[in-house]
Amino acid sequence: MNMTHYMSLLADNQPWNLLIFMAIPVICAEALTISEFFIIFDRKKSGTLRTFNKIVGIFDGVYFSGIFIYLLVTVVIPLTKFGGWHGAIDVVAVAFYLAGVIFLLPITLMELGLIFRNKTIDEKMKIHFILIGGFLVVSHIAMIFGMINPELISSMPNMH
Repeated sequence: MNMTHYMSLLADNQPWNLLIFMAIPVICAEALTISEFFIIFDRKKSGTLRTFNKIVGIFDGVYFSGIFIYLLVTVVIPLTKFGGWHGAIDVVAVAFYLAGVIFLLPITLMELGLIFRNKTIDEKMKIHFILIGGFLVVSHIAMIFGMINPELISSMPNMH
């Protein structure tokens, strides 16, 4: 079956790659989203749920930043250097997956007090919600494009 490098990564080394590259970051993001709804709805400024949200936010940003660096060095650079991409669909799937770092890393930096220090708690809650929403959007776009047969718009002479 012809598949994108994104889907190939998830299919290889079962179940570990699926857990490492998909389940952990997405489950954390979904836990952040659900806890975020309760925090915003109840206007919680502190408490167990807020602490949980903060810990998960820090963990997911650090974890996904590690994934980003690993895949950039071991997959993206070699595929680009040696022309191994399976067409535009493949590039879109991988690029949107890696774009998740644009949203998760700022959550970590904000939770650690390294950015947005002068924002009010309400402003930080809004930024946090926008960032987690952005991550969910790019990760779902990556999943959708990752499942498309790349041969729909280009041939795949490099496919093994």
